[in-house]
Amino acid sequence: MSDSVIHSIAGSAGGIVAMTATYPLIFLSTRAAMETKRENKTIYQAVLDVIKKEGALGMYTGLSSSLVGIAVTNGVYYFFYEYSKGAILRARKGTKALSTLESILAGLIAGSATTIISNPIWVVQTSQAVSGMNHSPTPSDPSSSSSAPVKQQRKLGTIETFLHILNTDGPAAFFRGLGPALALVANPVIQYTVFEQLKNAVVRRRKASGAGGKGNVLTDWDFFFLGALSKLVATGTTYPYIVIKSRLQANHEHAKQYRSAWHGIRTVLREEGVEGLYKGAPSKLLQSVLTAAILFAGQRRIYEITKKAISTVGTK
Repeated sequence: MSDSVIHSIAGSAGGIVAMTATYPLIFLSTRAAMETKRENKTIYQAVLDVIKKEGALGMYTGLSSSLVGIAVTNGVYYFFYEYSKGAILRARKGTKALSTLESILAGLIAGSATTIISNPIWVVQTSQAVSGMNHSPTPSDPSSSSSAPVKQQRKLGTIETFLHILNTDGPAAFFRGLGPALALVANPVIQYTVFEQLKNAVVRRRKASGAGGKGNVLTDWDFFFLGALSKLVATGTTYPYIVIKSRLQANHEHAKQYRSAWHGIRTVLREEGVEGLYKGAPSKLLQSVLTAAILFAGQRRIYEITKKAISTVGTK
């Protein structure tokens, strides 16, 4: 089995672990990105609001489609990234470390392929995550009287949501938000470029300081903190596009008027101010940093275990 495939398997497994651990933060940031009112809830207030209206399990609405999405996304990304990285390194001799430009090129190839393949899954996940928002009864509904309790709308499962989108808006709906999603290829490009350069800098520094014969070996904690820092830089830089993508994928009422991602950003700036482009940023940044830290540490460990297991089987 090739290294690219093993990296793909490890990336999928690591992504599932990281997504499960941090999903409530993804849910909160997606909900916040839909808000057009000028209100800034703390993460604690947002959690209490969801639990009050939808119960504790409401924080996990859309988790199943997210796990499928992260498995596909990470699997495809790691495969194409490692394959591209290997091709670049084979094309030249010398150091085995990618330069900044080479990291960007590998990231662009991997990110573009991943975005196109996984966009339908994230349309379903975003639709599920916002399904409980603003479900007020209509005037024609007998239950709309002030004395009658509001009936909670039943949440659709992943397959039901998929079929609902297909029947309501057609196949093209699964590529809503693809424009800003492709622009967000810059996110993993920035992330992996920063990660590679930080990793190379740490290795060089340890070698220069004469840290024994293991100066070029990074620990799990090294991967954890380098992954967290690189994701913080990437998400902080690209967050406005995340807001626009979420609104387009959820078929948000305001997003229907956006002619392009850039037009959407200008519209949000005009109508909601700069803070509108950073709705849900605190929970998203926290989630992104934790997810990346867990993913980088977990993916490396799972890769080593998987490769060792395959080698053991191959020698029998």
